[in-house]
Amino acid sequence: MSVQAPAAAVAAAATAGPGSGSGPDSRSPHPSQLPGPTPSSSAVRSFLLPSPPFISAPGLINLRDIGGYEIPSTTSGHRKKMVRKGVVFRSADPTQLTDEGVAVMQKLGITHVYDFRSKLEFGKTPETEPKEWAGAQRCHVPVFPDVDMSPEALAVRFQLRNSRFRDYTDGPAGFVRAYSTILAGAADPHNTYAPYRTIFQQLASSSSSSSSTSPSPLLVHCSAGKDRTGLFVALLLSLLHLPPTVIAHEYSLTDLGLAHRKPAIVDHVMLDPAFDGDRAAAERMVSSRKESMLATLQYIDEEYGGAEKYVIERLGVTKEEVERIREVMIVDVEEGEEQGLVDWKRNAEVVEEVYRR
Repeated sequence: MSVQAPAAAVAAAATAGPGSGSGPDSRSPHPSQLPGPTPSSSAVRSFLLPSPPFISAPGLINLRDIGGYEIPSTTSGHRKKMVRKGVVFRSADPTQLTDEGVAVMQKLGITHVYDFRSKLEFGKTPETEPKEWAGAQRCHVPVFPDVDMSPEALAVRFQLRNSRFRDYTDGPAGFVRAYSTILAGAADPHNTYAPYRTIFQQLASSSSSSSSTSPSPLLVHCSAGKDRTGLFVALLLSLLHLPPTVIAHEYSLTDLGLAHRKPAIVDHVMLDPAFDGDRAAAERMVSSRKESMLATLQYIDEEYGGAEKYVIERLGVTKEEVERIREVMIVDVEEGEEQGLVDWKRNAEVVEEVYRR
């Protein structure tokens, strides 16, 4: 496993001051767009991201390939299987991607960029206009077309308006409630964007793994690349038979991807009086602990009968399309390629190290 320094965002933007009691100023930039670590984040100034799966692209944070994870086999004597690399990437929003960062994305071959954000989360100023570049098509597929569901907005909404979500600050139960809302929104028949289904069908229509033509790479993102993006990736990896423990680990990597920005994100959340100075609660609310995803996967099993049933019965993806997704995304581990597998257990140790800081 190699390590890389996280790419620093360019294009400095000033944080907004406290508003009139209604939460962080909606015109202020998302903290993922702010430059460099904040003074209070000296503990992560020299933080290095494990690669694989992280990829450095100047101006973009939390970028990683979801491939490279070994899929446990139920039979012996067969070649190892893994999630195909170089097809599905995830990240925070690419608004501040630099020319050098764009070159990285073009080198990755990304042809489609799926944006889960609502209309309220971008385009308020020229600096927050969605980023587009030659060779890639931006696809706006909001989970909630007219609701800000960024981590800080989600945090404030649940803290302020609904006491049922107060345990969102204390453990996985609140995350499950929050994520159940996202799952319902993604499956809402009135949401004509059909965000998750659109991407699943894009993957299903890709070339098969036996073809000489590789599937077209795509990027999925929301604001921080944590919640809406994390749930989509968890569903996809579940379809590919990755164990819940590994899926939860992959989700927790966002705490690495956002580590050097987390103080700024928490500062942004803390502007809302609902938190009453409770910084620890704000930090828990913008975290990506593996326990939260494990509890969410259990909820999906109990509420929907599992990820596959949710994808078929609620999203409207066909069984044939699910099988084609598996044909595209599950590949053999070629001889000598074992070194390219993601060492998720070692990476999990890195996550725990960040938690201890």
